[in-house]
Amino acid sequence: MPLTAAIDRNLALEAVRVTESAALAAWQMMGRGDERAADQAAVEAMRDALGALAISGTVRIGEGVEGAAEKLYVGEKIGAGAGPKVDVALKPIEGASIIARGGYNALSVMAMAEEGGLPQIPDIYMDKIAVGAGLPEGIVDLDKEPAENLKALAKATGVAVPDLVVCILDRPRHAQLIAKVRETGARVRLILDGDVSGAIAVARPESGVDVYMGIGGAPQGVLAAAALAGLGGQIQGRLVYRSDADRATAAAVGITAFDRKYALADMAGGNVTFAATGITDGPLLQGIEREGRGIVSHSLVIRSKTGTLRFVEAHHVVDKNPPKAAKSRRKEK
Repeated sequence: MPLTAAIDRNLALEAVRVTESAALAAWQMMGRGDERAADQAAVEAMRDALGALAISGTVRIGEGVEGAAEKLYVGEKIGAGAGPKVDVALKPIEGASIIARGGYNALSVMAMAEEGGLPQIPDIYMDKIAVGAGLPEGIVDLDKEPAENLKALAKATGVAVPDLVVCILDRPRHAQLIAKVRETGARVRLILDGDVSGAIAVARPESGVDVYMGIGGAPQGVLAAAALAGLGGQIQGRLVYRSDADRATAAAVGITAFDRKYALADMAGGNVTFAATGITDGPLLQGIEREGRGIVSHSLVIRSKTGTLRFVEAHHVVDKNPPKAAKSRRKEK
């Protein structure tokens, strides 16, 4: 079944319900110090929600390979089966460690594309660079030094290099990259987690981020590309192999060009829908919060076909007869 305009619009809103379900389940485990339990709760909720979706879907980016993951594994068939054939990339929790410690900027994310639109990328590292919309194609390149990329970006945006903000994951492996960026005079914004939201930030002017650089998860690279496909940004990625085991993992999913440089279209092609729901507060989305007799969630959905970005605030009633003493978390602040 083809993705008609009506089906496409409906699936975009249904995708939000999927990420909402996972986010609400993960939020119940927030701050309890158990990453595994949080992830399991989100996986169960997301799989249940996907099962009701009117699609004939195949997981391309998921929780792992069959055998290593029981649910939402790569290659698993999902959906009600009566609907368009789609590829699905998902991350029930982007930042399980964030949830465990009650931290900042945890999301539930997923992307859908027409069959063949999403690649099967191994769950290893990927070196990435991403910028926002309205820039010349290829303005930045993974094969160039940070100074060269920042100089070109500054020229294209009409600002000085010291006015640029570079978002990088705060990891020991990035010590040299951070030093090189700071040598140019550009500013660095370090994030503890949230690889997907960090890359998406480049396409949101209010974020103050001009470029994303560094090594993070390869699946997160695909999800970021899916979002940027609708927001008009650019991203490049190249798989990073830390061991022979990583190469074997890549080979197992059909990777033969081990040093291939992936462009946005290679990671998210055709008609792509991206959805995300905030679990804890972050620069992209507010987190879930209790208010009165229910829970409020904040999500976004992006469609590459139209370039539409919608923010969705949902009020979920979970207790129709709460105790009289119950107060909303927002009022207690």
